[in-house]
Amino acid sequence: MLDARTAPPVVPQEIRREDYRAPDWLVPAIELDFDLAAEKTLVTARLSVERNGEHDRPLRLDGDEIVPLAVLVDGAEARWTMDGATLVVELSENAAVVETRVALAPDRNSKLMGLYASGGLLCTQCEAEGFRRITFFPDRPDVLSRYRVRMSADKARFPVLLANGNPVETGDGEDGSHWAVWEDPFPKPSYLFALVAGDLAVNSDPFTTMSGRSVELGIWVREGDLPRTDHAMESLKQSMRWDEETYGREYDLDRFNIVAVDDFNFGAMENKGLNIFNSRYILAAPETASDADYDAIATVVAHEYFHNWSGDRVTCRDWFQLSLKEGFTVFRDQGFSAAIGSAAVERIEQVKSLRAGQFPEDAGPLAHPVRPDSYIEISNFYTATVYNKGAELIRMMHTILGPEAFRAGSDLYFERHDGQAVTCEDFVRAMEDASGADLRQFRLWYSQAGTPRVLARLEQDGAGATLHLAQTVPATPGQTDKKPMLIPLRVALIGERSGAELATERLILLDGEQSSVRFDDVGEPAFLSINRGFSAPVIVTAERRAGEIEALAVSDQDPFARFEAMQELMSRDLLAAIYGGAVETGATVAAIRSTLASNALDPAFKALAISLPTEAELAEKVDPVDPAAIHAAREAFRVAIGEALADDLEAAYAGAAADPDSLDSLAKGQRRLRAATLGLIAAGNPERGTELARRQFAEARTMSDRQAAMMALGTVGGDAWDEALDAFYRRFAGDPLVIDKWFSLQASAPRAETLDAVEALEKHPDFNLANPNRVRSLAGAYAMSPFAFHRADGRGYDWLARMIVAVDRVNPQTAARFVAPLGRWKRYEPVRSEKMRAALERIMAEPSLSKDVLEQVSKSLA
Repeated sequence: MLDARTAPPVVPQEIRREDYRAPDWLVPAIELDFDLAAEKTLVTARLSVERNGEHDRPLRLDGDEIVPLAVLVDGAEARWTMDGATLVVELSENAAVVETRVALAPDRNSKLMGLYASGGLLCTQCEAEGFRRITFFPDRPDVLSRYRVRMSADKARFPVLLANGNPVETGDGEDGSHWAVWEDPFPKPSYLFALVAGDLAVNSDPFTTMSGRSVELGIWVREGDLPRTDHAMESLKQSMRWDEETYGREYDLDRFNIVAVDDFNFGAMENKGLNIFNSRYILAAPETASDADYDAIATVVAHEYFHNWSGDRVTCRDWFQLSLKEGFTVFRDQGFSAAIGSAAVERIEQVKSLRAGQFPEDAGPLAHPVRPDSYIEISNFYTATVYNKGAELIRMMHTILGPEAFRAGSDLYFERHDGQAVTCEDFVRAMEDASGADLRQFRLWYSQAGTPRVLARLEQDGAGATLHLAQTVPATPGQTDKKPMLIPLRVALIGERSGAELATERLILLDGEQSSVRFDDVGEPAFLSINRGFSAPVIVTAERRAGEIEALAVSDQDPFARFEAMQELMSRDLLAAIYGGAVETGATVAAIRSTLASNALDPAFKALAISLPTEAELAEKVDPVDPAAIHAAREAFRVAIGEALADDLEAAYAGAAADPDSLDSLAKGQRRLRAATLGLIAAGNPERGTELARRQFAEARTMSDRQAAMMALGTVGGDAWDEALDAFYRRFAGDPLVIDKWFSLQASAPRAETLDAVEALEKHPDFNLANPNRVRSLAGAYAMSPFAFHRADGRGYDWLARMIVAVDRVNPQTAARFVAPLGRWKRYEPVRSEKMRAALERIMAEPSLSKDVLEQVSKSLA
């Protein structure tokens, strides 16, 4: 018989999109008064409320772990009750001013939602439902209010007081305190509220908008971090100018502030006029930040700034519409990144990210549509599907409509819905109305989960060629009967003899289960180049003739298609080896040699093209998954390539020496190519690889070169690896962001001993269970290292399950993100599958699991 401790948790009730109902009460204006202190903060909220429609329902105000000290209506004691965490206030009039007072303890808020303390600062995080942890409010995105915020605090401890909007008043108190008032003239939902108080320094710079207004930009950090904010500031100014030129969107306030904090659940947050960032996406110097870090900072700064229109001025009606703002804004930041870097490399990186995170999600127990139908905890839907696949949906509309019609559609969307909370349907309708296109079938991309599969076969005859296409959409949890999607495919035919495109690239719209497309006047045998630029987020399987992939890997003029052919070539031989065949590398060796020898290719593209498919990518192509077999085949393949191309790789490595003081695309590409070639050199000749990596580590003037050397040493192991780890730690002890890298390098090393190192690092004085960055650098990095994590004895699964439970007690949002590596247990070979399932069941049996973790585990076990 089960007792209270061993009984399985009750899964909370789902919230369903079909149950949406407009709010009973609106809040056109709110005044907030904060008496700030880390130990105890008093919050007084005055809500001007209005009845929405004809009804007699009471005012219901959401709360979470807060208790009302007072509740007043129009200055008099109110009639109120508590319904769980919800404050219910009886109102007889159609409009009233409702005042509440609550007390908070920011220094005890380990969930990092609401108002919390971080490194001496007080700051907020309200998306998705954190505002209810600050004060009682109808905490939903379709209640938009104008905010007036007054803050008072000890001036010595909190000399800087920031909130949304523009500053309007400041003053000093008589007791060593001071105060400030900020007003935001634009109505916004509660999830966009922000407040920061602390001892901060600012990197300030003016920006002149396209209409000639001057905006004061500020990036606020600790005094010692100011020198590391210049790149973020330059990225902000670039993104503001790009948004004006590309979308016609001008910034609308007098101030735009960013604050960097060390403890943050997300990467950053787009609060209106006061963006709060995880420090890792603001602070950068060549000594401490890699080229990838610099690129990520530019992308995230742009992403959060772009939200000022695609998320703030026009926001979501409800959380099911999350991709309305996130998918569109990811597409916008991808366009910005392509504009300031290599468009080809950026596109390949975007697809690699989609395949690494979203494709497995679409094929697993947590699959869901871009616009979900239900959820238990909304924090679990900040997913690759909502963000990355959502961006691909916007890209497909851009491809189908063309750039001019798409821009007209986005202009109409912003003009029509400024100041409103709307739906994904409203966005698509704006595109239709501006272009005249019919996107009814396209809407299925928002409602059907799963990654479509496309089969392609090119049939040639004397007069030309016919391309035969067929699509299927696999069943996903809760969706077994799928309809055909509208799939835009960019297609070209490449001459077998000439290597040239035989006809102008064509955009084919596959809208049924099957379709055939005719190409006339094809003058020679042709190879098929399909889904160029990754025009649709689908899996394409094409019938290939002998030598076709080899030819496309060295001659396709579309950069993505050429990269794809290279990956297909490698995967073909790797899969044969995984299933027990001999390791054959001849075709890959020839393609890599040709790629390295080309003077026309970008070094960053070369680095991507010669990189083998990852073990995780290969796992998506086999069933059942045997991580040991995948690792063994891939390592043997790397060794064979490294041996066969020893001279070519060394020449490319030596020729890719980059100016360490440069952050331009060429220098970053050269460092990336050195990293890729060094890894293959070390695989083919560990002694030579260790020698080069040791030298590179000792002489490195950039974090990119230093990390690349350590990754090469980590695959070889031995004294050189241990010495590099010690030297790295001694050099950067005290810098949290760099020590995160130190943890990650060890946790992700593809070695049998990695779990022993991870268990030791868990006890390291620098490990902090309450800091999301540090937990991700250990648990996240380890779970994403297939060979190290998927040990046959199941110890890796047991360790992660224990970590999930421990983190859940501190920060449920962070803990829930670690469930996915265990969740796809059904795809693995029987021994590992059973151990993964058992680990999930042990988590499920824990008493008092958060909704965040409970939802992820219960769905994974279903």
